[in-house]
Amino acid sequence: MMTVLVTYDVSTEDAAGRRRLRRMAQQCKNFGQRVQKSVFECEVDEMQFEGLIRALVKIIHKEEDSLRIYRLTEPLEKNVRVFGWDKKVDFSQPLLV
Repeated sequence: MMTVLVTYDVSTEDAAGRRRLRRMAQQCKNFGQRVQKSVFECEVDEMQFEGLIRALVKIIHKEEDSLRIYRLTEPLEKNVRVFGWDKKVDFSQPLLV
């Protein structure tokens, strides 16, 4: 498994752009969790990673929108620093309800 950071900026000047924005968010939710409005952290294997890329590239309009996907280097504790409120759920730890 690898952790990837998905960021996107979708033009929402028209209804089609707003639909693309919703579709991007929904597709990202299928693979990970939202950590900011247009930023998702996803835990995926190599096959899921390729599927995620294919799904998102189908949605964006390359002339209007931007999509960036970063593979995060392990260990995350060393390479990811969070300041302020952190909404992220650590699924590797026991979940309490």
